[in-house]
Parts: sequence; structure tokens; C-alpha cells
Amino acid sequence: MLTRRRAIALVMAAPLLAGCVTPRPRLLEAEFETQYRVAAGDRLRIIVFGQDDLSNLYTVDAVGAIAMPLVGAIPVAGATTAAIEARVAERLRAGFLRDPRVAVEVDTYRPFFIMGEVTNSGQFPFVNGMTAQTAVAIAGGFTPRAERRSVEISRVTSDAIVTETVPLTFPVRPGDTIVVRERWL
Repeated sequence: MLTRRRAIALVMAAPLLAGCVTPRPRLLEAEFETQYRVAAGDRLRIIVFGQDDLSNLYTVDAVGAIAMPLVGAIPVAGATTAAIEARVAERLRAGFLRDPRVAVEVDTYRPFFIMGEVTNSGQFPFVNGMTAQTAVAIAGGFTPRAERRSVEISRVTSDAIVTETVPLTFPVRPGDTIVVRERWL
């Protein structure tokens, strides 16, 4: 049973405790998506077994498609590699091959971008397992005026561009834009 003094203390502390609860970042929710989704700028290695002329590297163009011999443009933006395998096999099956067996893997990911208080801002190749801290290291490290505890990441999600402040241990994805802010004190 609560005494009057404890009840008043809980009521007074409620606004302070509410400030401790932060909403879940939208970027963090996007991190739980396990399958990589292809976008413009990615380069795919497509292997059609028994068809050396069709097996090659294909770059996803600005409209999100790849152009293959015989079948033409195939839209792949937003699809997983398994879905792309099925699309390519379906197109080849429609008049060119009886039972096509297709394998798709990402050969080269689209780059990430970093700007702000880093030594060399710009576009850099993505490396698997990259965090914001390793992205800063790739860009030559922090400048003396850089905020060194967090960065701002902008990411294109399925419905919008999401921008959030995240810690340096946050995972970076291909196509992300990282901004290292200037510290004030």
C-alpha cells in the first residue's frame, strides 16, 4: 500500500521518468529486415547454368532495372536476390530456355556517402559489416572540430527518406548518407 508521500513522489517523478523513454528509431526498425534489397547502383552477378553467354555482371540502372540479352530490361529495384532469380528464370522460360537454372548474388554494393567534419568527405565503396565508426575511418577520420559521439544517417526506406542521429556503433547500409556534425563545446 502506498503512503501519501510515496504517491506524491511517484506523481512528481513521472514526467522525469517519461523523458527516459525514447521512441524506437525508424532506422533501427529497418535494421531488422534481414533480406538485402537491390537498388540502383548495385552490380549483380547472374549465372544461368549451361548458358555462358547469359552469365555476366549486370548493373542496376537509374530506373532500377537490368538489361539482359534475349529478355531485355527486367525490373529488380527493391527485390531480393531470390526474387530476381525467379524473375530472370521466368523471362528465360517464356520462349528461350526450357528449364533455366539461375543464381544471383550481389557482386558490388552501391556506395555510401559521408560529409561534414571528416578529413575526406565524398562517396566511398561499401564494405560488409560497416558501422558509422568504420565509415568515418574510411573517410580519413574526424576533424578536430567533429562531434565524436554520434552521427546523423539518412537512409531511403520503402516509404520515405529517414534521417536520425545514431551512435558510432550503428550499422551502415549501402546508399546511406552520413553527416558528422561540428561539436559546439
